[in-house]
Amino acid sequence: MKAIVFTTSGGPDVLKLAERPIPEPGPGEVRVRVRVSGVNPTDPKRRRRTDPKHEQVPNQDGAGVVDAVGPGVHEGRIGERVWLWEAAYERPGGTAQQYVTLPSRQAVELPDHASFDLGASVGIPALTAHRALTVADGGPERLAPGALYGRTVLVAGGAGAVGNAAIQLARWAGATVVTTVSSAEKEALARAAGAEHIVNYRTQDASAEIQRLTPAGVDIVVEVAPAANAALDTAVVANDAVVAFYSDDGGTVTVPAWPSMQTNIRWQGLLVYTVPPAAKDHAVAAVSSALAEGALRAGEEAGLPFHRFPLERTGEAHTAVENGAVGKVLIDIPE
Repeated sequence: MKAIVFTTSGGPDVLKLAERPIPEPGPGEVRVRVRVSGVNPTDPKRRRRTDPKHEQVPNQDGAGVVDAVGPGVHEGRIGERVWLWEAAYERPGGTAQQYVTLPSRQAVELPDHASFDLGASVGIPALTAHRALTVADGGPERLAPGALYGRTVLVAGGAGAVGNAAIQLARWAGATVVTTVSSAEKEALARAAGAEHIVNYRTQDASAEIQRLTPAGVDIVVEVAPAANAALDTAVVANDAVVAFYSDDGGTVTVPAWPSMQTNIRWQGLLVYTVPPAAKDHAVAAVSSALAEGALRAGEEAGLPFHRFPLERTGEAHTAVENGAVGKVLIDIPE
């Protein structure tokens, strides 16, 4: 089978197209014929920072069809359309290959109405967004329709993949959603995702406008740039709010101590790979429900335009992500 591999850390040039044996699923595993692989920012970061002990296939997310099962997995799963998450986390086989084996729970049924493109677009972004939306004191542990009713969510960077998922999941759960963007193009994408209020922080006074839109304050902040936005977040939150930050914008977060104390803000860092197993299970279940109900979408019409690459150009796909491609970078896996 065809696969992209790397054996040393470095730039996109370390990614090589190779022929590998088709893997066999072990106990509790399934084998998936991958149709589409999704690229996330952590994929090129891992490639740059990690010298793998063995030949490594990149990319955590993807979608395809189960074509074999290992011992302990019901044969009824064969032929099932699935979306994949964390395929390459602490494993040598990511989704940039024609076949991948992984634990059965990490291959989740994809509804018939959901495309493989959509399936490859959820994974890390949607699971991250779910965690950010559920770390507030008092929960909810799992999103569902009405679970965030009465709460206001601020999504920083609503045109990004996590921001897009956060907008859609928060709206599905009944929250009022405000998002910040930096251009008219991104404003259109955030509106397509379903954000009710959009603030362009380059042309507006973001703090004043968010406070005008949410006089009672923001309950949950889904934060992509904690160092840059700490002062803004502190100014717009309600009492007992949580600022859940999932990205490192290259700076030290300076927390305004007294304002944070006055409103009892909680600053919550999160990395989806290491969240508690129970929280991961809740996220997977909620994302599955949202997909089944049509509440999670992808593509230009959903505010998440696709950027497509063939398997042999995976290095270019990684570069596109590193250069800040707006939307979702996908890799088409050949038949």
